[in-house]
Amino acid sequence: MEVEFQSLEELYQRIRPALHTKKVEMHRAGYIYIKEEDIWNYLKEVKWLHSKDLSLYQMVSDVFNSEDVKIDSYLKEKLNMRNRNLYFEN
Repeated sequence: MEVEFQSLEELYQRIRPALHTKKVEMHRAGYIYIKEEDIWNYLKEVKWLHSKDLSLYQMVSDVFNSEDVKIDSYLKEKLNMRNRNLYFEN
């Protein structure tokens, strides 16, 4: 049976337990500033950007198997871009 989601929010809520588990794992590894939303955004904007027809199993697997350092680098780059934009706006 194939599961279909009506929105990204619905999908997010469905895989949230996996995101929470990954966040806890990353906190234990020293990435205490990482939030579930950061992991979600990394996957959505980097890992799954050009993917189609992913199964729920594949998505949960991606959550657990994403490299901590890649999520951290993604977040730091986003923060650097945000800070640059704020600097140039002033």
